[in-house]
Amino acid sequence: MGPSRRSDLRPTRLILRVLVPPSPPPLQTRAKAAMADVNSKRVSQFLQKCVKPEDKGGEVRPKEEVTEEPALPLVPQSYPRTVQEEISMVFNTYNMAAANLGPSSRRKREKGGGQDGTSTALYVDRRKSKVWNYYTKLGDAYVECNVCKKQLSFHNSTTTMREHLVRKHSIRDTLLSQFKDDQTSESDYVAQENAAKRSRQTTPESSLYHAASCSEPRTDVILELVLEMIFRDLHPLSVVKDKGFGLLIGYLEPNFTLPSPMQLSSMLWHRYNVVKQHLERYLQTAQAIVVCVEFWVSQLNQTYLTVTANFIDGEWRRARCIMETQQAHEDKAEEGDLGEKLSAVLSEFGLSSKSVFCVMHDSPQSTAANLQQLKNAYGWSSLCCAARTLHLCIKAGLEVEQVQEALSAARGIVRYFQQDAKATCSLNSKLEDINKTKLKLVMDVGSRWITTIEMCESLLDLKWAIMSVLEEHPKGTAAVQNLADHQWKLLQDLVPVMRTIKIATSFLREEQNASVSSLMPCIHGIIAAIGQQSEESGAIIKTVVGNIRSELTQRWGLSEDEKVLESPAVIASFLDPRFKEMRFLSPSLRSELHKRVKNMLSQVFNHQSPSATQFWMPNLDYKAEGGDAGSQLSAHKDRCSSTPSQSMYDILLGKDPTESMPEIHQQLENYIVEPLCKRSTNPLDWWKNNEHRFPAVARLSRQYLAVPATAVLPDRAFAAGESTLEHRRAVLAPENLDQILFLHQNFDFLESMRNSSETRNRTVH
Repeated sequence: MGPSRRSDLRPTRLILRVLVPPSPPPLQTRAKAAMADVNSKRVSQFLQKCVKPEDKGGEVRPKEEVTEEPALPLVPQSYPRTVQEEISMVFNTYNMAAANLGPSSRRKREKGGGQDGTSTALYVDRRKSKVWNYYTKLGDAYVECNVCKKQLSFHNSTTTMREHLVRKHSIRDTLLSQFKDDQTSESDYVAQENAAKRSRQTTPESSLYHAASCSEPRTDVILELVLEMIFRDLHPLSVVKDKGFGLLIGYLEPNFTLPSPMQLSSMLWHRYNVVKQHLERYLQTAQAIVVCVEFWVSQLNQTYLTVTANFIDGEWRRARCIMETQQAHEDKAEEGDLGEKLSAVLSEFGLSSKSVFCVMHDSPQSTAANLQQLKNAYGWSSLCCAARTLHLCIKAGLEVEQVQEALSAARGIVRYFQQDAKATCSLNSKLEDINKTKLKLVMDVGSRWITTIEMCESLLDLKWAIMSVLEEHPKGTAAVQNLADHQWKLLQDLVPVMRTIKIATSFLREEQNASVSSLMPCIHGIIAAIGQQSEESGAIIKTVVGNIRSELTQRWGLSEDEKVLESPAVIASFLDPRFKEMRFLSPSLRSELHKRVKNMLSQVFNHQSPSATQFWMPNLDYKAEGGDAGSQLSAHKDRCSSTPSQSMYDILLGKDPTESMPEIHQQLENYIVEPLCKRSTNPLDWWKNNEHRFPAVARLSRQYLAVPATAVLPDRAFAAGESTLEHRRAVLAPENLDQILFLHQNFDFLESMRNSSETRNRTVH
């Protein structure tokens, strides 16, 4: 470069020193990065815009001469480093001012640029709102969702975009709203504009301070996300002290300081108290609560009980919320102590013992006397978990001596292949030859009867390969006892019986069958099906089936008519529109059940207050096809005010039975003659659509259909292995176990309830 060219640039160097103070040392590294990222044309345009001629000397260079020169040669490496640092300082100040612009100024720059018409595409990707992480802007009036590719109209507001993420993709609004710079109100716009003006009037040091203060919301959000990771994924608080987690956070956020377990514990308690207040208000809306009690053991061999509230809300949605998890003391009288504990838990949520309708537990040690004590002391009906009871019935059926010997030999074979690597390689080699590598041997678990079926099925599928490997390996027959021919035949006859029961568990795991209303038809179906299967089987299988049927009959009280009629499961089946015919009951029991339900409706109706009776009365303005309860009530009033000549007809035809029939009994009769629903119908959906026709029966249905068939979710209750929840909660520290499990279960549930309610309110209005 010639001397003339160097002398032309010297004024530029002087002017830059006047315009921008020397950059502090922390900006040197960022200055180099900024220089590498900006193209030559923007550098030239920016210098042309910022550099002004001296008042007393120097000519203004033509614009075309400035723009024609490339950016990087403008500041050659031979120049002093201070020139590069000063230009970098300009760009840093320029970028910081762009980041601090208010929303209105930012939108103006996105649309067309600055006052002099220069391009301002540099600002397009500097939106404050985190909602833009999920959208792509299409011009000025439309945006496109990056998840579903749906196009939405855009009017300088992210409200519609935010609602789309929550409704369609379950991206929670609370997470987005935690970013403090993601506000759309006009007052916040003004505040951001004022902050931008102040930032442009401050020194670079104060600008850096402002940038650091702007990073505080991000730090708070990261802290909240760490807390959410703990209770969503059931991690102990000590995870923040793990080396790997610290390395990951240190790489992603070098300036972020991990909180201590004590700080996280404080945050956890605060979040717990907030969610608990919301849950308390939600539980106050429940008509009747079913309390489920689950007993489980941690890795430290400590027994805990988790108390869960189940009910059906006003929108006929099944609600399941954890209330508390606490240690259980097995040395005390279980049911008596359980009643006191449940009463204390209810009082913490502002609920009385009268708000509980039924208690579902999974404790096999419960006796009839203990259950009757709960009934007498608190008025609570009590049921044992269907999964636990079914396990005990099958366990009793498999205690036949010949079956135990065959299962013991089967476990020995599986254990041999698990421990002997050579035998396993030989078995895998034979399976590869026939392209059946997916078949694997399964070892059963004593506490899960479904694994016993899977073990027998895997042995029968691999029978020929197993026998071949045992014959080829000289130590095979000596190390393990092979199954005899009659034992193979016994397992082959046992599997179909067990499969029938497994099919019943698959039925109970479906969403529409979560209520106890599906249990009684299923139990009677098991008894009938396995009885038919045993007719053509040997004596051993008949004994097994007989034991299982006997246990099912005894534990569910199917042989005692009084227990059947008082069982909440039987009444729930009648209130389920799919099973209301009660085909598994005799005609006499069916008729007696109808009478008892009528008495229950009468008692509930008589105890209603004047304002509460409005719930029972139908909407008189409603008109349904074929007449509804409101028209029936009007007809009843008309009959009561009819002419005295009606009594003359009573001499010939007898008294009209409908005249003396209460309205709620007439609703019940109409419900009984209603056509059956398909088995795939969700009973809650049916009642939501027909509540106006049978309001009194619907109230009773909301109470009984809330009773679940299992104390825990059916998928967990009938699972073949331990779930992730069961595995992770077993290692949590006792100090924070209750809060973590509480938030894990209830946080997303209450959020979904709130979002659905807001969506419904918007639809109504």
